[in-house]
Amino acid sequence: MGESTATERLRPRGAHSALRSTGVLVALALVSGLAALLSAQPVLRTGMLAAAAAFATTAGLALVSYALGRRRDARSFAAVCAFAEGDPAPILVTDPALHLLYANPSARRDFEASRGDALPEVLARQVAGAEGVSRRLWLQAYERGHAREEVAARGGRRVLALRVLDSARWVWRLDRLPDRADDAGAGKAGPGAGQDPPVLTLGRSGAVLYMNSRARALLGRRVRRIEDALEEPPLRPGAVQRLLTPEGPESFEVRCIDAGIGRREVVLHPVEDGDLSEGGVPDGVDDLPVPLLRLAPDGRILRANVSACDLLDTEHADGRNLAEFMEGLGRSVRLWISEAAAGRGLHRSEFLRLIRPDREIFVQVTLNRVRVAGATELVAVLNDATELKTLEAQFVQSQKMQAIGQLAGGVAHDFNNLLTAISGHCDLLMLRHDQGDPEYSDLVQISQNANRAAALVSQLLAFSRKQTLRPELLDLRETLSDLTHLLNRLVGERVELVLQYDPVLPKIRGDRRQLEQVMMNLVVNARDAMPEGGEIRIETERIALMEPLQRERALVEPGEYAAVRVRDRGRGIPSDKLQKVFEPFFTTKRTGEGTGLGLSTVYGIVKQTGGFIFVDSVQGEGSCFTLMFPAHEAPEPASTGLTDAPARALPDGGSGKVLLVEDEAPVRAFAARALEMRGYSVTEAANAEEALALLADEAMEVDLIVTDVVMPGMDGPSWVREARRARPDTPVIFVSGYAEDVFAEDGEDVPNSVFLPKPFSLTELTETVSRQLS
Repeated sequence: MGESTATERLRPRGAHSALRSTGVLVALALVSGLAALLSAQPVLRTGMLAAAAAFATTAGLALVSYALGRRRDARSFAAVCAFAEGDPAPILVTDPALHLLYANPSARRDFEASRGDALPEVLARQVAGAEGVSRRLWLQAYERGHAREEVAARGGRRVLALRVLDSARWVWRLDRLPDRADDAGAGKAGPGAGQDPPVLTLGRSGAVLYMNSRARALLGRRVRRIEDALEEPPLRPGAVQRLLTPEGPESFEVRCIDAGIGRREVVLHPVEDGDLSEGGVPDGVDDLPVPLLRLAPDGRILRANVSACDLLDTEHADGRNLAEFMEGLGRSVRLWISEAAAGRGLHRSEFLRLIRPDREIFVQVTLNRVRVAGATELVAVLNDATELKTLEAQFVQSQKMQAIGQLAGGVAHDFNNLLTAISGHCDLLMLRHDQGDPEYSDLVQISQNANRAAALVSQLLAFSRKQTLRPELLDLRETLSDLTHLLNRLVGERVELVLQYDPVLPKIRGDRRQLEQVMMNLVVNARDAMPEGGEIRIETERIALMEPLQRERALVEPGEYAAVRVRDRGRGIPSDKLQKVFEPFFTTKRTGEGTGLGLSTVYGIVKQTGGFIFVDSVQGEGSCFTLMFPAHEAPEPASTGLTDAPARALPDGGSGKVLLVEDEAPVRAFAARALEMRGYSVTEAANAEEALALLADEAMEVDLIVTDVVMPGMDGPSWVREARRARPDTPVIFVSGYAEDVFAEDGEDVPNSVFLPKPFSLTELTETVSRQLS
């Protein structure tokens, strides 16, 4: 449907309706009079004559009313014209079809308008998107009688208002908006002065549907999307953005106008260098609680408010370079400042670290480029982001520790299999040689080094909290007393070891051997921190927490705890390294003096025991490690499921049929030979499925099952439970390179079974088998 058709369909019909009604009344009067003349009955003739007179009178009154209305409209129109003649704002009067009926002197001067011109063509000489604007206002005024819209016009922003005066006259008025800072200098000569501004019409998805000639000339090409024309997308209405032109990036103020039906008209106003800002950071910013800086393109601080000086820990920052106060986390501060001065990356915040000796502070800095007296400057807004970066670092650290723990557990499992095969076959060889043989000493060396490797693997398992613990009720006072002699030998003559006990220390539940390792590691570290000698103090204390204790990332629940503190008066730990001491392979010692696994092992053992460990240190004054273990006064429960029977004297040989299930061929070969040497009959299987297939033969007799826990396919506990359906009383020995805790993940105990951790020796294997068969 064309515009003229729509106009005719929506045009008000007041005057035409009045004339049409009058014509109908006149026609009825004529028809009634003619009928009276032709009627032969006197009564009917009289009635028709009365009707004709009534119709004629009504028609006359309608004509008089119409004439009075026209006269009134004419007087109103004359009054409007008389008022508009002296109005400085352009005023135009059109008919509903938007043909110009009148233009006041301002409109004639600004628009060169004359009677009969089409309004959209007249407005297009000054207003951007005139056709769309006039159409939208026309539709709104038809519904409400009035409408107005802010438009982009030559010389600045304007408001175009429309009011329906009567059925035939519509009044349009173009008013200037109140002066604003961004309109200052609108009349100045500059790019585009005296011409229509560049205008682009956008669709819903940002596609460019139309570009006027000024926009095409500005960009030098036809762009498909608005993002293609912006140096730093996305489009930000009301902001100053840089557009990519053939001469290089240029700044424009972006104005968006709703064009209806999901379309927007983007009007670009050129921004002169002096229009960006005046004065950068204004006076009075010292009262603001936000740290603000004015920077030169080379990073020199031109002005810093009080909040910024407090954050930078200085009385006066003016004249100094920003790089003196902070350092970049990924790139240098000078490079970042130079890119911002060139207009790149202004809308992305940067995280920097302050150079302060007292504590580590991170700041989030946002820059904005301004012009002052023709020179480029930067305004920086600073925000303390220390808490945010701390939380981020803690999250990354926890993820890293978890990943390393999983790696350590997997590596330890594979190493335990290798060490089982090495030490096992070494034991077999030692059985075939006397102590006087020359090869016997070599075998002893292999065995000893295999045991050392096993100790290192146990440290990896301790860190990953997957080692096998044998918990029991312990009195820390007795444990430390028994360990005193060994600790004194470790610290040497130049270091004095002092023990101070709390007489009411509660008992704890833990593995004595592992806790002894914890104390030895802590004491050795304290000794190494005092190369000139000194005092190491070990204190125990009963702690009763009435409220939760929040420290660092740990939350200690209320309750009773047995605490152990290991204090030294050594060099101390720098504050920036204090949070890394429990990381695996982190060490401050020189190469060859430490593996970096000591404190990580301590951390893993304490955590697996259910305790907490904290460190306090002042550089140059010493360190204090605090261990907190929950009190455990209840008697030890009777063991069920997986048990370790007490060792006893065993015969040299044995008898019985053993089903050995192990996926590692070297381990399986050693275990089979060791058991066969002791007199047992051994049937081997490489996995659970093969073992179940063997047990499916009812004629096969099995007195004992020895199986690995973690295997491809079905794991040990799963296939044993399935086999127990047909052979319910068969005893089982589970072996694994992982910790005994792997059964806790399964959630169900296996009756009449024991656990044998890898690596195990020939003697340990045969003794365990003999106990299970007895």
